[in-house]
Amino acid sequence: MVKYILKRTAWAFVTLLAVVTVTFFLMRSIPGDPLAGMARALPEETRNAFMAKYGLDKPLFDQYIIYMKGLLTEFDLGESLRYAGRPVLKTITETSPVSGSFGIPALIIGTLTGIILGIVAALKKNKWPDYVVMFLAILGTTLPVFVLISISQWIFGVKLNGLLPPSGWGTPKHMILPIAVSAFGSVATYARYVKASMLDTLDQDYVLTAKAKGLSQFQIITRHVLRNSLMPAITIFAGSVVGVFTGAFVTERMFAIPGIGFYYISSINNYDYTMILGTTVFYAVLFVVMQLILDIVYTLIDPRIRVGGGKK
Repeated sequence: MVKYILKRTAWAFVTLLAVVTVTFFLMRSIPGDPLAGMARALPEETRNAFMAKYGLDKPLFDQYIIYMKGLLTEFDLGESLRYAGRPVLKTITETSPVSGSFGIPALIIGTLTGIILGIVAALKKNKWPDYVVMFLAILGTTLPVFVLISISQWIFGVKLNGLLPPSGWGTPKHMILPIAVSAFGSVATYARYVKASMLDTLDQDYVLTAKAKGLSQFQIITRHVLRNSLMPAITIFAGSVVGVFTGAFVTERMFAIPGIGFYYISSINNYDYTMILGTTVFYAVLFVVMQLILDIVYTLIDPRIRVGGGKK
């Protein structure tokens, strides 16, 4: 296991280097620069001074070497080009907790609710609970998040006379709608996956054997079915954790939440190269760490899975 973890960590490091490298050169290939949209009338001397200050006047490969040297030796993500003197790392450490403050509760609520509804739908197949759960799952999967947000803002902010704030941040009431909207998508996803996995597991030979031995349905579900049925849910959970930050762009924008997604979109619009790279590094690190944890959890939950691909 230790050898496997070290190997996966090494590959994760290589993956991160590849992500940073590709992002760096792709950004520079986009027409425009950080001054293109905000300072068209600047004198040429001022423009040149700005480019020289941030090293944007150097050859592209030299810029890459300088950036990678600072990243690998000091974990220096640089300063924002849009907000002078503001370190990118400081922005990430201040805004990512904001995203997590509503994203993590939404993920936990959505995951647990979705798993429970998926189990109910599988056990009540082709009955009204199954139809209700699948209707909610289809609705949550197909309904665009911006439509759901708009509907919730209209109902709670307008029709119910401001029962809940339609946007803004700072109080517990401001968190209710973002959490509810974000959780709804998780409920839909997990309910579908868990139901499909449960139905497949219930047809396995070892489940039929357990029934023949006289075990109750509760014992069969808890001892034999649930563990294997949750494997798909665990698989998508790793991506869902990353999605707390990467998938909240629309939610943060429409609810005016000052999270990391809000600044990420702004950095793209403003050609803020260092902010784009910094947030990309953050997302990439989060993703590869979650995938590593996922691989380890696999081997703990399912004893049939082995690092070398073998079995007991």
